[in-house]
Amino acid sequence: MKKNQKFPSKELLEKVFIGDLHIHSKYSRACSKFMEIPILAKIGKLKGLQLIGTGDFTHPMWLKELKENLEYDPASGLYFFNKLPEGPRFILTSEVSLIFSQHNKSNRRVHLLIIAPDFETVEEINLYLSKLGNLLIDGRPTFGISCKKLTLDLIKISDKILIIPAHVWTPWYSLFGAFSGFDSMEEAFEEATPYIYAIETGLSSDPEMNWRISKLDNITLISCSDAHSPPKLGREATAFFYPLTYENIYHSIKNGTIAFTIEFYPEEGKYHYDGHRACKVCLSPKETMALGYKCPKCGNPLTIGVLHRIELLADREEGYIPPNKPLSVHLVPFIEIIAEVFNLSKQSKSVEKLYEQYISMAGTEFEILLKIDLKELEKIFPPRLIEAIKRVREGKIFAKPGYDGEYGVIKIFEAPEEESSAGLKQQSLFSLQ
Repeated sequence: MKKNQKFPSKELLEKVFIGDLHIHSKYSRACSKFMEIPILAKIGKLKGLQLIGTGDFTHPMWLKELKENLEYDPASGLYFFNKLPEGPRFILTSEVSLIFSQHNKSNRRVHLLIIAPDFETVEEINLYLSKLGNLLIDGRPTFGISCKKLTLDLIKISDKILIIPAHVWTPWYSLFGAFSGFDSMEEAFEEATPYIYAIETGLSSDPEMNWRISKLDNITLISCSDAHSPPKLGREATAFFYPLTYENIYHSIKNGTIAFTIEFYPEEGKYHYDGHRACKVCLSPKETMALGYKCPKCGNPLTIGVLHRIELLADREEGYIPPNKPLSVHLVPFIEIIAEVFNLSKQSKSVEKLYEQYISMAGTEFEILLKIDLKELEKIFPPRLIEAIKRVREGKIFAKPGYDGEYGVIKIFEAPEEESSAGLKQQSLFSLQ
């Protein structure tokens, strides 16, 4: 089916700045050594991000580097890289992993994003967390404390702290995860629920999927990259109305007044469908239920994906959009567009050089994908690249769903190979007609 993607107007784009609030540093497990402030500031500027989360402020070594590299801007309440004052602003963020028992169920595993207004508040947060566990072990530390307890204690430190459940549908480590999560906000946070203003939808879901659950109508839906390497920065992001200040960001999240979100196609997320990676089995929710939740090849339990989990909790039909909700804009990263157009690997040096060349000619990545008129781009880009950008803006892509930790595949010009006809019917496949 064809996705009728609505697109932000030029008037709207002039009123907003784009932020990526959830990333990690080189001190987190499985993260690039290049996740450092100078590189993040440079890449963020190329992408067109005006705001970047620092990630990992709980880690003492990273916090030391943050203090050495960032300068506070009292006018905005945000920070900037001291060697690139015209670059993106930084906001102090960190992710924590909670493992605890609640409601007669052990091994609850929930990840929370914490946003703090300044280094003084971060120091108080870290002092509190250091009594719960070792902050040096990982940039995303783990604590044996409940969501409710942590939230109530952090709010006592400062009412300007934001606590946002991260990638809420991921099967293993999230608020609504199939294997370790809860069925509602209230079940997880209890009396701390009023202090949770937003959730991060994650790569394997988008706002449209979350809107199927009416209990989330009063929750702000934000999108972030959860980047572990610089190229992944901004693959999902949130657009806020100006001014670019901590106070405005706080109230925009609290009151749900964001402008729009920039989305990964959820099919590309590595937990969108159900499946068993070891057996290369990828299934829709209906197929999984018909098989009794067992892998048809080995008989082991299947990993239940995000789409399936949403189906179980949804009280609305697919396609319902509540009134007065922000736009949800699905994009394909520019470097992936270039790689497909020129039939090159996304990781190749050739693609990197082309990316930098086109950015220097036209503007930032988000300006190219969102803002610049195609007729202007025609003067400097080859026709096939123009056609690719046009199709991405219109939502005309092919998608092969990810499953059980395996990323999905997005194609602009042709459907991914080895698709079953059943799989094509169940996923969101967008025709090019």
